[in-house]
Amino acid sequence: MSRKDYPSSFAHPRFWPTWLAIGAMYVAAWLPWRLKLWTGKGLGLLVWRLVPRRRHIVETNLRLCFPELDDEQHRRLVRETFIANGIGVLETATGWCRDPEHLRHRVTFKGQEHMARVRAEGRGALIIGVHFSTLDLGGALHSLFFPADAVYRPHNNPLFERFMTRARNRIFGTAIDRRDLRGVVRRIKAGHAVWYSPDQDFGRHASVFAPFFGIETASIKLTAKIARMTGAPVMPLMFHRNPDDRTYTLEYLPPLEDFPSGDEVADAARVNAFIEGAIRKHPEQYLWLHRRFKTRPEGEPGFY
Repeated sequence: MSRKDYPSSFAHPRFWPTWLAIGAMYVAAWLPWRLKLWTGKGLGLLVWRLVPRRRHIVETNLRLCFPELDDEQHRRLVRETFIANGIGVLETATGWCRDPEHLRHRVTFKGQEHMARVRAEGRGALIIGVHFSTLDLGGALHSLFFPADAVYRPHNNPLFERFMTRARNRIFGTAIDRRDLRGVVRRIKAGHAVWYSPDQDFGRHASVFAPFFGIETASIKLTAKIARMTGAPVMPLMFHRNPDDRTYTLEYLPPLEDFPSGDEVADAARVNAFIEGAIRKHPEQYLWLHRRFKTRPEGEPGFY
């Protein structure tokens, strides 16, 4: 359903399920930590059992990316992926609905010196993030140390869009529509850091085909374009939930050197290599639920 199909009033009955979902997120954000984990795990397992279409997508992605796993290892990773992403829903609620200060004791931030150096020089930066289940909570935790804007995809539901954008503006400073390239460039040139996650399939027109887990994958060209237009450093950022399920680690790597190179495929491959490396550290926490390999080179059959 497109935005134009929704009623103009948020009091309309069509929005009642959305109000219920928003209320549930506020409640979930304030659950005790252990209950939050159990609720997220239960939610993930429920989707794993009841949504075969989404399970098929996850199974396909993981078989393509981890062919070395045997059947039992593969089944375990599929299940762990749904659990991690179920917990991620509760983490998102926490990031959107609560002050991240209450989680400061739960986060370790490595490589801060890389961003500190850029900020000391008064420069803007393009932060390269990854679509982990911890994405929005990671943004909230990052805000405890460094300010940043964020590029995002607007939601079709206007009520949920308003809720989500207000939450992200509180976390990030400014939430920028992914179609607003001028806005991204303007903010970076004004000395802001902008968080951007270039690891989804936006179709053939926006992409080049570059290796990702050994597969020729539609890879967004915009990363190199933004870097070229702004002259800003490209800062790889990793973030994950630790094995204790109670703490988190964020880590900046050094800025990409000699980027962009002028070769769109080579630049996309470098970004993909960073993303793949981050995923391999905690593969179950990645958002395998989306069709990452939807767009195929001309003449190749689809995977899904």
